[in-house]
Amino acid sequence: MPDKREKRLIALLSGPDRRGIVARLSGWIFERGGNIIHADQHRDREEGIFFQRIEWDSMSGDLEAETSAFRKYASELGMEAWVALPDHLPAFAILVSRFTHCFHDLIQRWRAGEFRCRLACVVSNHEVVRGDCEHYGIPFFHVPVPEGGKEEAEARQLDVLGREKLDFVVMARYMQVLSPRFLERIGCPVINIHHSFLPAFVGGKPYHQAHTRGVKLIGATAHYATPVLDDGPIIHQDVVRVSHRHGVPDLIRKGRDIEKIVLSQAIAWQLEHRILVYGRKTVVFD
Repeated sequence: MPDKREKRLIALLSGPDRRGIVARLSGWIFERGGNIIHADQHRDREEGIFFQRIEWDSMSGDLEAETSAFRKYASELGMEAWVALPDHLPAFAILVSRFTHCFHDLIQRWRAGEFRCRLACVVSNHEVVRGDCEHYGIPFFHVPVPEGGKEEAEARQLDVLGREKLDFVVMARYMQVLSPRFLERIGCPVINIHHSFLPAFVGGKPYHQAHTRGVKLIGATAHYATPVLDDGPIIHQDVVRVSHRHGVPDLIRKGRDIEKIVLSQAIAWQLEHRILVYGRKTVVFD
């Protein structure tokens, strides 16, 4: 007996808010014999924009035709729609530097089956994780970024990453600022983990900045990378309490645990198609 999940579709929609959208979209699915498994919606009252995520089991024998028809119908309602096909296995790549805690956490979660995806490769400006990648059978590419050689290094990175059909890239504490040219040419979202509770303490050494300010909370932020440093739409954040008794090494140690949790959750939501970006914000559906 076939697994019904093999015919499950997920749609993300956004557009001007108007009466009856939920009923009309669900009616469209019902009329074609589909069964809605989960739906979540949000309305931005200030902007007058409606957002929805719908997950349904389709009875169609041609899922590509159904997704095309659904997008067309949504367009007639003034909505932009993106639909995920169930047989697509997402692929991502990891960029990492010398700090490897997020890298190791992601690898173990991926190996444990927490992430339904393909890890295409790892690219690093250092050799630190080469042995780990070889041990796990993950393609590794060392692309140094010498002073004055950033443009050439990014060209090499784009060549490596361009060989794969990537759905997104993860900066797992990759301590380089990606240029606007790189972000434009990569052709997919780039998720970064920043080791502070943005918008506080952008840039380098945020734990040192936090300690200097005597904060009582430190955090981590997963966000989409944009040409403006640490300013992209925020996906997920979390915090941990600290006190005057904690020095910089304590903040770093506590912060690394939060970084791993926040980044892994952001990736899970990305893979489950729960994130819609609009402007400088995101809607993350339940």
